[in-house]
Amino acid sequence: MIVNERNIKIWSTIGSRATFGITALELAKEIDNLMVLTCDVSTSAGLDRYRKTYPDKYLDLGIAEQNLIGVAAGLASENFNVITTTFAPFQTIRCCEQIKVNIGYMKQKICMVGIASGLALGTLGFTHCCIEDVGILRAIPGITIISPADSLETVKAIQSAVKSQTSTYVRLTGVSNNPIVYEKDYDFKIGKSIKLVEGKDLTIFASGTMVYNSIQAAKILKKDNIHCTVINMHTIKPLDKQAVEEACRNSKLLVSVEEHNVIGGLGSAIAEYKSSIEKSPKLVILGVNDYYSKGGEYQFLQNEHGLTPNKIVDNIKLNLK
Repeated sequence: MIVNERNIKIWSTIGSRATFGITALELAKEIDNLMVLTCDVSTSAGLDRYRKTYPDKYLDLGIAEQNLIGVAAGLASENFNVITTTFAPFQTIRCCEQIKVNIGYMKQKICMVGIASGLALGTLGFTHCCIEDVGILRAIPGITIISPADSLETVKAIQSAVKSQTSTYVRLTGVSNNPIVYEKDYDFKIGKSIKLVEGKDLTIFASGTMVYNSIQAAKILKKDNIHCTVINMHTIKPLDKQAVEEACRNSKLLVSVEEHNVIGGLGSAIAEYKSSIEKSPKLVILGVNDYYSKGGEYQFLQNEHGLTPNKIVDNIKLNLK
């Protein structure tokens, strides 16, 4: 795919879901054995053009997510390169047993794409939000977990996951008019985090759309002479342990920011590894504080759960005292 300023703006405008659909369309041109499986979300996942262009490389299984994983595993066993996609809570929680057995235990290679994860679908109620997916899939062996920071990184994550030799869950957050983190092309590698801002006082690890919010928080803090390093931890599993070690050596405080329950996600992964490092600094985990709130617009829910730039700043200042 051509990465230029025009396309980056287009992908940002249409959001990560539609960008995924465009990426799948391009991948089908070069991967003969590609199969995309959905559960009645062709339009929502940006796959209408793909479905019409490559009908032999597309299956809609209806609202039957457990069957989705079973069929995907069968195709993978016959050497198809399979992508599955539906809304994140249904892609991960509803079919968890099938993921455990067919992907974790039987080691069938599948790329699962959870669309509209985190708080993106709050207008449909919290039943359609997904704040548990990372924690659940982190506990299943053999699954890589990627949460792209913006639409350009969505392109790179999908391309890398499909071409990878291991099963991957790509967690897409945000809505249309997704903020741009990367204004030009860059190198993306699964398992290797990216330092976006450098500062001497503290390190913020962020994933998904919280990368942009963390960058904005760092800009606000800089005005108060508080200098933050911001790291895009796009790969949550396997964790970039080197980045955590470096932050422990050089920072007075560590902060993780994610559109996920504070239990089981990026913050938990960092805490688990950090526990083995002697004299490591305090870690503050920012996310949804282990409760289900009422539904609402995306920005409203970010504010409700303390994930706007200003709320992130307030939490950091509180923990620097």
